[in-house]
Amino acid sequence: MSFAPGILKGKAVLVTGGATGIGAHIVRKLGKLGARVGIVSRKEENLQAAVAAFESDDGIDVQWRIGDVRVPQLMNEVVAELANELGGLDILVCNAAGNFICPTEELSPNGWRTVIDIDLNGTFNSCQAALPFLKEASDGGRIISISATAANFGWPGAAHAGAAKSGVQNLMKSLAVEWGGYGIRANWISPGPIEGTEGVDRLIIAQGKAQEALESIPLGTFGEGEDIANAVVYLSSDAGKYVSGAELTVDGGNQWKRR
Repeated sequence: MSFAPGILKGKAVLVTGGATGIGAHIVRKLGKLGARVGIVSRKEENLQAAVAAFESDDGIDVQWRIGDVRVPQLMNEVVAELANELGGLDILVCNAAGNFICPTEELSPNGWRTVIDIDLNGTFNSCQAALPFLKEASDGGRIISISATAANFGWPGAAHAGAAKSGVQNLMKSLAVEWGGYGIRANWISPGPIEGTEGVDRLIIAQGKAQEALESIPLGTFGEGEDIANAVVYLSSDAGKYVSGAELTVDGGNQWKRR
C-alpha cells in the first residue's frame, strides 16, 4: 500500500518489541514514511541485528534500548532516554508480547503470570512511562496496542494470552476516555494470522492447523506484516485523528477463532 511520502515526517515513535516479527515491519514502515523511531526489546543481539538491517536495507536510523516491559522503573528510564534522543514522543506502539500453547488445566501459575505480565502489565507500564511525553505531543499523542482477534472469543490452549489481550483492549478504551483530555488517542489493532510470525509458526503451523486456518479465512491467505504496519500508519496519521477507543481488525475476514 502506498502512502504520501513523508506522511509521518517530524513524528517520534517508540515501538516495544520492535526488533522482530510484526514490530520490525511496523518500524520499517514508519521509518520509511519519515518518522524518527526508537525500539525497546529484551535481547541486545536482536536489537543490534535489527538496527543494522534497518540501516543497511532501508536507510533508516533507529535508536534502541534494552528494556523489559515487565519492569516499570526500567521502562520509565528507557522511554525517557529514547524520548530525549528522538526529540519527544508522539506515538507509542505497544507490540511486545508473549504466548505459548498450553491447555488451561495444565497451565502453571507461573506460565499464566508470565504472559499476563508481558502482554497486559507490560502495556500498562509502557503507557505510564510514555504519558509525560505524549502529553507534550504537538497535535496529540497516539497509543496503538497490538492485540489479537482471538481476544474477542474463546482461545482454547491460550487462555492466558486471550485474557491478557482482552485486558489490553479494555485498557485502551479506558485510556481513550481518561487521557483524551490530553489530546491522546488510544486504539488497538487485532491481527488475524500473519505469515512469518512466531504466532503463526508456533500456534498454527506447528500444531498442524495451517489448512484449517486458511480455509476459515474468506480471502484465502494469511496476512503479511506490512498489513499490520499499514494499519498503524493510518492510526498514526491525520487520517486517524478522530479515532480513539476503537479496534481495527486486520484478519481477512478470519472465522477460525469464531467457531
